[in-house]
This record gives sequence, C-alpha cells and structure tokens, in this order.
Amino acid sequence: MRAEIWQERARAHADRADALTAGHRARKAAGERHAIEDFLFEYYNTRPSLLRRWHPGPGVVLEPGSAPAPHAGWRWYRTDADGAVTLDLATFLADRGDTVRFVHRLLTATASRSLFTGCFGLHEWAMVYRQQEHRHPLPLRLGQAGTDAVVEAHPIRCSHFDAFRFFTPAAVGRNRLQPTRATQVDLEQPGCLHASMDVHKWAGKLGPAVPGELALDCFELARDVRLLDMQAAPYDLSSYGQPAVAIETPEGKAEYVRRQRDLAARAGELRARLIAVCEELLPVRHRVAAVSDPRRTVGA
Repeated sequence: MRAEIWQERARAHADRADALTAGHRARKAAGERHAIEDFLFEYYNTRPSLLRRWHPGPGVVLEPGSAPAPHAGWRWYRTDADGAVTLDLATFLADRGDTVRFVHRLLTATASRSLFTGCFGLHEWAMVYRQQEHRHPLPLRLGQAGTDAVVEAHPIRCSHFDAFRFFTPAAVGRNRLQPTRATQVDLEQPGCLHASMDVHKWAGKLGPAVPGELALDCFELARDVRLLDMQAAPYDLSSYGQPAVAIETPEGKAEYVRRQRDLAARAGELRARLIAVCEELLPVRHRVAAVSDPRRTVGA
C-alpha cells in the first residue's frame, strides 16, 4: 500500500477514534463517570490510545514514506530491508495462535445458531434481584420490590456466561441455563446482546490482525448495544436523559425485540468479518458450515 494511502487512512481512523472516545476521555480527566458510556472502557479495558491506532490487517505491506511507518515500533510488526512494514504473521501466531483458534471456534459456533429473542434483557434485572447494593449508583425505576416482582413473573434464559456470573445468588437458580466458561462455545447465540457487544472484545483479542476500520465498527456496535442493554435494565436513566425500554410491558418487549434483531444483524456481519480475519491467519483455514441468518428466530 502506497504511503499516501495508508497515511490518509491512519489519519481518518485516528480522527474517528478520537470522536468516539472524546466523552470518556473528558470524563476521566474530570474524575467523572457515566454508567452507560464508560462500560466499554472499564469492563473491556479499552484504551483510547490503542483504539486510535490504525492497523492494515494481515498481508498488507506499508510502503515507506518520508518518515517510517509508526507500525515499525509496534509489537508483531516487521520491517523489511527496503523499509516496508507488515504484520509478522509467524510471530503473531506463535504468541497468539491459541487465542485466534478460540475466537474462531466461538464465533463460528455462535454464527451457526438461530437467533433467540425471548430473553428481554432480564439478565440485568437478575443482577439486582433481592439485593440492596447494586452495580450502578442509579435508582431502580420500579423500586426493589417492583424489580423483584418482574424477575419472578418472567422466565429467565440467559446463555451468556459473562452476564450470568453477575447474577445475584437468589437469581442464579431462576435461570433455565447454567452457563459456565467451559460451555461458552456450546451456548452463545447471535441474539444475545452480550454476544453482540463482545464483537468488540474479540476484535481486541485479535489485536493488530484486525483492520482498523473493522475494529472501530465493532466498537460502535458495542456502544449501541450497551445503550439498549441499559435502557432495558431496571435502572432509572432519567439523569442521563435516556428513556426506558420497559420490558415488563408488551410495548417494551416489542421495542426490545425489534432493536435486538437490528443489532444482531449488524453483529452478524461484523462476526463474519472477524471470522474471515481468523481464517486468513490460521494455517489451516476452516469454512463456516452455516452462518445463521439474523432474521431466523427461535423462541421469539
């Protein structure tokens, strides 16, 4: 890739990343916190400085310009005798091959399943069920008793271990599934908001092998998923100017499912792109037997 092309793409990427992280960086400097928007940085340990780094992806050679490519000083890149820089696939796979194989296995398994839309975001309700101390310093819309009543009136079917592990002790037994880290590949399904949000996590795990534009697409999706996740949660978000998606009502359930499907469709596209990155990296490429149509639904 000619220097003027990759330099312009790197500049555009940095500008886009800076715009996406501006609010978080300003709050951090002021010692403030936003329960919705800062989640991606805290839970996923997302660093704005790394997010703004543009990576070309595997097999792309960056031709030298008037100054050497900054990638030359970054981990897992190599510089050839003529000054051209490229991702060192052998070194990257030697260090991160197990991660690439796991991400590929998880994403292909998730993509092969039908969409389930009958959860209605109740995982967030199960995280505060019958417990006075909550993860976020926000009031509950329905109060503790009203929140507990919603949990008790609905079946809970959470398939995502990293959501389930935050259930309160009283809520654990109410979940129809009992996911563990060992069963993660067996249970994750494409309708799950957390599985959609995790495309950002897996893009980060694949690091410099993920082209910069794809990495930011995954981050933007995760940001949008997080908004619905919290709007459908039991918290009162009026202090943030955000309306609730009242999943305890038929209208709220319908809105949740509609937006859930839209987000799942976006996640499906990004998941397929991440799978393609994995298959470009792996010595033996695997073909996804059947990528699920995000419109194909089970248990709606």
